[in-house]
Amino acid sequence: MFRDRTDAGRQLATLLSHYRDAQRCIVLALPRGGVPVGAEVARALNLPLDVLVVRKLGFPGHEEYAVGAIATGGIHVTGEDVPGVARVLKRERRELQRREHEYREHCAPLDLRGMTALLVDDGLATGLSMRAAVIAARALGAASVVVAVPVGSATACDALKGQAPHADEVVCMHVPEPFVAVGNWYRSFGATTDEEVRRILAQWR
Repeated sequence: MFRDRTDAGRQLATLLSHYRDAQRCIVLALPRGGVPVGAEVARALNLPLDVLVVRKLGFPGHEEYAVGAIATGGIHVTGEDVPGVARVLKRERRELQRREHEYREHCAPLDLRGMTALLVDDGLATGLSMRAAVIAARALGAASVVVAVPVGSATACDALKGQAPHADEVVCMHVPEPFVAVGNWYRSFGATTDEEVRRILAQWR
């Protein structure tokens, strides 16, 4: 179990030491919960940090159950054909645009051409958000895509390894069976705020 996301990031970085000081390599954290994790990974590996914004598409009326995800660049991944999801998609696209504007401020859009992208989140449940992030990183020109998380379900990790377009490498510290929830692996798993994301990114910029 991890104390919090900061502790999880420090532990995760130990499995990624082969990327330390790597050229043309960047840590892309998935907001919001992945940003504190990604910041510690980037610090340990001496790599730049940025965000790749994704939004989960929740089942209408039961938003905690993911049926798809969207990501930067108009990427849309759907796990199920669900009535009413179009309204959810419209709402989440607005929220994704808001976060892009708020987190990126006046910085240029991501240019991943020829880069190795280390995609970091605080955990994988369905894996749909991370799958959207992998597709987005590919679309933005990343030469190699690595998924790195402290904990994840076996189903999500296996899917990211096997389904095209898949990640080149999937690093998951813990794959518990049975998998219940990402938060079960953290003593402190409070919501990460927009302000915390902005503060972390401002430190790196």
